[in-house]
Amino acid sequence: MLAVMRRLVAFLLVVCVVPAAARRPITHEDVWLARRVGSPVISPDGRWVVVSVTEPAYESDKQVSDLWLVPADASAEPRRLTSTKGGEDGVVWAPDSRRIAFTAKREGDEAAQIYVLSLDGGEAVRYTQLSTGAQNPRWSPDGGRLLFESEVYPGAADDAENKKIIEERKKRKWNARIYESFPIRFWDRWLPETRPHVFVMEAKAGAPVKDLLAGTKFAAQPGFSGAPSGLAGFSLQPVWAPDGGSIVFAASLDRDRAAWAFPTTHLYRLPVEGGEPQPLTSGRDSFTEPMFSPDGRALYAKFSRDPEVSLYSNTLLARIPWPGGGKPEILGAALDRSVGEAAFTPDGRAIYFIAEEAGHDKIFVINADGSGGRRAFDISRGCYGALAIAEKSAEPVIVATFQATTQPAEVVRIDPAAGSHRMLTGFNAERIAEIDWQEPEHFWFTSRRGARIHNMIVKPPAMEPGRKYPLLVFMHGGPHNMWKDQFFLRWNFQYMAAQGYVVLMTNYSGSTGFGEKFADSINRDVLRLPAEEINEAADEAIRRYAFIDGARQVAGGASYGGYLANWMQATTTRYKALFNHAGLTNNESMYGTTDGGFFWEKRYGGPVWEGKGQWQKQNPLRFAAHFRTPMLVTHGERDYRVPYGQALEVYKLLQRQRVPAKLIIFPEENHWILNGENNRFFFEELFRFLDRFVKGEAAVRAD
Repeated sequence: MLAVMRRLVAFLLVVCVVPAAARRPITHEDVWLARRVGSPVISPDGRWVVVSVTEPAYESDKQVSDLWLVPADASAEPRRLTSTKGGEDGVVWAPDSRRIAFTAKREGDEAAQIYVLSLDGGEAVRYTQLSTGAQNPRWSPDGGRLLFESEVYPGAADDAENKKIIEERKKRKWNARIYESFPIRFWDRWLPETRPHVFVMEAKAGAPVKDLLAGTKFAAQPGFSGAPSGLAGFSLQPVWAPDGGSIVFAASLDRDRAAWAFPTTHLYRLPVEGGEPQPLTSGRDSFTEPMFSPDGRALYAKFSRDPEVSLYSNTLLARIPWPGGGKPEILGAALDRSVGEAAFTPDGRAIYFIAEEAGHDKIFVINADGSGGRRAFDISRGCYGALAIAEKSAEPVIVATFQATTQPAEVVRIDPAAGSHRMLTGFNAERIAEIDWQEPEHFWFTSRRGARIHNMIVKPPAMEPGRKYPLLVFMHGGPHNMWKDQFFLRWNFQYMAAQGYVVLMTNYSGSTGFGEKFADSINRDVLRLPAEEINEAADEAIRRYAFIDGARQVAGGASYGGYLANWMQATTTRYKALFNHAGLTNNESMYGTTDGGFFWEKRYGGPVWEGKGQWQKQNPLRFAAHFRTPMLVTHGERDYRVPYGQALEVYKLLQRQRVPAKLIIFPEENHWILNGENNRFFFEELFRFLDRFVKGEAAVRAD
């Protein structure tokens, strides 16, 4: 506790030294250079937390990312564990709480490999040296073996054959991508020939590795793939069975159907001696992210309903008896919340998990048998994430990240009984103490269609009494997403407000965190319904807050928010200017070029060639005759989710209609603007454009 007290005293001293009147508006540097704290990984005994901390830089070669060791009882300051040029991923503790394994690409590595570091001292030791690399390590229950994944070439029996194929590819004098099935792209990359396989090795440096799926009929199927794993691609998400004799993983066998049907993901059991995997689940619903109860008597997984039944559904927990298997029991449906990160208490009686709710990421708890689901406690500020619980501690040691619009993410220890947390890290304390900012305000209203709509506003710093400020209506993407009280890197709400705008963020129909029915409703009214609610929210904000100048409104967003910006362009002239980053313009051409498939038919009401339902009725392109509002259009050239042709289309339409517009294409960016200098330039251009229409050419903004 002494270390925590020292940090808190230091933080308070900084706050006192910098009085409110002397604090400054947030800058792009404050946002971009804030240390980025990753997911905490707690040791089985509950004594230590390892966390990855990135120290950003505008020049990518100057950015540093290392592992830090944090005492879970806050008895000492965090200590840097690694100091290398490349970062580390996939950290896992050994059962003895004395070693960690992780993935890194270090000097001499052509691909990322698995390293093991002892907390007793010394350097990390490389355990694998595969031509195809290694990722996602997992220790066996006795700590004697390691399980991991590697992306290998179909048909390759071992690493020698993979290496031979790699060398042959390097020697080719031609360069082409060849496909005979679908999908072919994912977010910002063309999908490779390789597929994920599961490997096992003795936990010793240089020990032989065994590809458990090599030569199986299972992995040879044309639709074989891992489960979608965030933005990273596809993973088999393997875990050890409690007895260490088998492995459970998640896989798709029908990924090649994605152009005409929804692929499924199921759980499979595979003996460590090898053989053909045996299915544990089946049907049109999907199961991912397996984990075992501490007593080893049940297998749990994330459950998603068949999208043919409901295009959006909450992610729930499923319970399967072990080791015999059986019909999955679905847990937690009555909570009407989607399950995020989940972890067992050491006694196995309860599961804590993160779920979105009304502008926050909150902690929920449910009994292991599915009964008693509830919030662990309520919060009115910020968001929790990356929940983890020590597996072998005498009583629950729960850690997570916590962030808010006025607080970059830090590691905290949760006290459910007290309904609070205590800080374990303070990597950004000094920087944020200098900033003049205000907590967001939340408000609700009932739409004309009868829906209860949640909103947040963020106000500019140092607001002058009696002055009116322009309104920036910021529309979220997804659409299955939620504006929440978080420190957002790519679109920082406080930084946007510091440019002299009141920022309004509406959780329109389609947003998550308000129940399954509310989120799914957008699929029956893709643009018109959320646009109506957003405009009503702007009217409500203007009515409630006298400091908003209703005559000076601008609006925009990214991804689905950009799609909505194009719809606002087509349907209203209330906004003085609009901005659209990575937004959809033409439903038909989007279908033909996006990395997705069958989903779009289900959303719009049939095959694209029939043009029924919402294909044309809610297609911004078809309403171009009404385009009148000045618009900034931006896009990344490497965006394969919403290909940059969508930006070219809307820009051409704006030019055809002689509407003032500016187009900015970022050649090296994907769906997001992730290069620091590009991001800074983007925001300079964004507010230069908006200011021109609500503040005049000579407007002066905060940097």
